[in-house]
Amino acid sequence: MASSRETSKKEVIAVLNKARSMELHAISQYMNQHYGLDDKDYGELAKNVKLIAIDEMRHAEMFAERIKELGGEPTSDLADKVVKGQKSEDVFAHDSGLEDDTIGKYNQFVLVCREHGDSTTQKLFELIIDEEQAHFNYFDKVNDHIKDLGAAYLARIAGTPSSTGGYSKGFILSQGAQ
Repeated sequence: MASSRETSKKEVIAVLNKARSMELHAISQYMNQHYGLDDKDYGELAKNVKLIAIDEMRHAEMFAERIKELGGEPTSDLADKVVKGQKSEDVFAHDSGLEDDTIGKYNQFVLVCREHGDSTTQKLFELIIDEEQAHFNYFDKVNDHIKDLGAAYLARIAGTPSSTGGYSKGFILSQGAQ
C-alpha cells in the first residue's frame, strides 16, 4: 500500500505531466504559426510567436525537471492536436484562448499542489502563470489590433524582420524580465 506522501507525489506528478503536455502542444502550435506568419512576411509577429514558443520550451523543461525530482517520468505527449493552416487574422484569437485556458488550469494545479503540501511545485506553477499571463496579454493585444484595424494593421507589419538571432532567450527574457 502506498504511503500518503507517495500518493501526494503521484497526484502532483500527474498535474505536472498534464501541464507539460499542454506546453508541448503550445510549442508545436506556436512554431507552426511562426512558420506560417513568416511565410506571409509578417516578420514581427512571426518573431514574437517564435519567442513565445521558446518560453514554452523552457516551461516544458522546468516541468520535466520537477517531475524527475519527484521520481516521475516526463510525458512527451501533446495535450491536443496542432491546428494547421490558420489565417493570420485568426492566429492571435486562437492563441489568447489557449493561454487563457492554460492560466485557468494552472491555477487549479496550484490548488492540487497546495492540497498535497508541495510548495516547491506550487511556486513553479505560480512563476509560469505570470509568464503565461504576459503571453496572453500580447496575443490579446495583437488580436484587438487585428479586429480594430484589420488589413491596415497587418500591412504595417508586412516586411518586418523575423530573425531572432543565433540564440534567443524567449519572449519573457527578451522583454527584460529576470
